[in-house]
Amino acid sequence: MVKTYLKTVRRMFKKHLIRLLSLIGIVLISIGFISGIGSPTDMIKDSIENYYTKQNVSDFIVKSKTGGFTDEQISAVKNRYGENNVETGMSLDIQTGEKRSLRLYFLDLENTGINKLELIEGERITLDDENCVYAEVKDNVIKGYSVGDKVEIELAPEYKINVTIKGIVRSPLTFGKDGEPSYNNPEDIEIPDNLSDINKLDLLENILYCPTDVCAIMPKGDLYIKEGNRELFHSFSSGYEKYIDEEKTELTKLLGEDIRIITLYDNYSFKSIIASADKVRGIGNILMVIFIAVTLLVVLSSMMRLMEEERSQIACLKTLGYGSISIVLRYVFFALVALAVGGCIGFFVGHGVSWLICIVFGYGHVMPPISVVVNPSYYFISLGAIIAVTLIAVFSIGMRLANNYPADLLRPKPPKKGGRILLERIPFIWKRLSFKYKSSMRNVFRYKTRFFMLLVSVAVSTGLVFAGLALLDMCLFGDFGSPAIIGIALVIVAFAGLLTAVVINTLTTINISEREREIATLMVLGYHDGEICGYIYREIYISTFFGILLGYPVGIGLATLVFKTIGFGTVENVSWFMWLLIPVIVFVFTLIVTLMLRPKIVKTKMNESLKSVE
Repeated sequence: MVKTYLKTVRRMFKKHLIRLLSLIGIVLISIGFISGIGSPTDMIKDSIENYYTKQNVSDFIVKSKTGGFTDEQISAVKNRYGENNVETGMSLDIQTGEKRSLRLYFLDLENTGINKLELIEGERITLDDENCVYAEVKDNVIKGYSVGDKVEIELAPEYKINVTIKGIVRSPLTFGKDGEPSYNNPEDIEIPDNLSDINKLDLLENILYCPTDVCAIMPKGDLYIKEGNRELFHSFSSGYEKYIDEEKTELTKLLGEDIRIITLYDNYSFKSIIASADKVRGIGNILMVIFIAVTLLVVLSSMMRLMEEERSQIACLKTLGYGSISIVLRYVFFALVALAVGGCIGFFVGHGVSWLICIVFGYGHVMPPISVVVNPSYYFISLGAIIAVTLIAVFSIGMRLANNYPADLLRPKPPKKGGRILLERIPFIWKRLSFKYKSSMRNVFRYKTRFFMLLVSVAVSTGLVFAGLALLDMCLFGDFGSPAIIGIALVIVAFAGLLTAVVINTLTTINISEREREIATLMVLGYHDGEICGYIYREIYISTFFGILLGYPVGIGLATLVFKTIGFGTVENVSWFMWLLIPVIVFVFTLIVTLMLRPKIVKTKMNESLKSVE
């Protein structure tokens, strides 16, 4: 009995291999996208945290509004945080042109242990060097200096100093490539959502790090403070945020009101990169539900059809004495294999998506080394939800089918009776349609369940394409967003297109298997391959057309929700050519699928199909 049972399972997998591969494909696409788009935010935050720990980044930068701190004030701060956790310096921004400033840091570069600078090029400054400085590494906005360049700094109308660039460094406090706002801007500046707003600010032309002996008259106007027990806090935790708020109050009590306290949460580069990362996560949270819903719809549809196709096999197994549970477990196992394999491959696809998004982040930010690891929460939540719902549904539907009498299962289900469709009630249109289009329209609306599944699947896929293109349009032509968001938009469009292709392939394959007798009958009547394929294709194209029409309001809703999540963009501002590009993308994927399915249609075996009880 066991040997026979296992043989039936093996034959089922062999017979329905294409369906198995289709289910694996849609699961890996969904899981790959969900886990991939949900991972970068955590990866970026962890990477930044590790980088901050390595470079010993300050938790507070306290700037005096009165010119400098007294020795008593400095001692009081060191007593609170520890001698080694407080360093002094001075920083100021000098106007160099319209909307451009040069930032100068005067630091004890020999003994700096906080906010360690990474030497990218050149040499370290020594005590023997006279008027030598470091310059910040070049990026999209910051002006590039070369080692050996001479720079004249005008500290006052009558006071200028000449310095030499000895090294190029990277500061752990600077990640942005879109421009770092100057201290000359108002203190309440929020992160600009678009490049136009950024360009309205006074931005840094470059940053120079100068030894204190370059200008001996500079007061100690800055305090760089590091929390002694920093390992107890993660920079992105609520505990750390609470600690920051409490310490800001204590510092104000200690140093007076004439100070400006800059925390990590006030650092423009920090806010910018985290804002972009959180926007990615917000988009992922929205689309995760959509991808799971489409996956479940297609998987359940495919499994329901599989069990209906094997009514006679179920009847035979019951006749041989197999129980309903053991029979249903065959299909549960089939679904579990498809979900497990698709989920495992999807893990690696998600790894690749995360890697791609992190690379894209590098075009907008100077990123520390990132370890690409798929977020287990997104992966297991999405995969677990799909597996749980699928297995429960397959088991319940299978048990209902298997509990029938074998005699009932051996009888083929009667075909659906044709009837007048809504279009027939519009004579002006209906009379002008040829017979082949009339038959296609009747077939589409006769099988309402199949039409509904394809309609919803295509509509959701179209909506995803719309959301991706709308987001891309806002970033490219509306001066919104960042390279990270552009990358996300491209990923959404690509995966939505793939999802469309797999969905149409799966549902069309089901359609073809349901109608093998019908196709064989057309062959007997003398229809050639092109006519038979056209007979099936027209139904797909008609369903896709209606799916696209329904997909526009779905896409508008999704795009509106995405724009609200990321804080910029409106559907009304989406370019007209993006609206026209949506159906082109969906139809291209549909065309590819239909061409791939042509061999399955033309190779239908007439004798076997006509003998079938289906």
